[in-house]
Amino acid sequence: MKTKYDFSKGERGKFYEPKAVFNLPIYLEKDVDEFIRKLADEKGKNVEELVNEWLRSSMQLIQSVQ
Repeated sequence: MKTKYDFSKGERGKFYEPKAVFNLPIYLEKDVDEFIRKLADEKGKNVEELVNEWLRSSMQLIQSVQ
């Protein structure tokens, strides 16, 4: 690593995109991942679709008791 870097020709905000959307990765523990992948295969769905369905139903349940 250098002791000094020259940023004199740098351009501030060159890659800034105000409308950018960031999708955060979610890491599942091994047993949960294996279970969900197996179930998704059995149902013919992708993992993301199955997890989103589960989370939406959980959201509805939580909202109904609040």
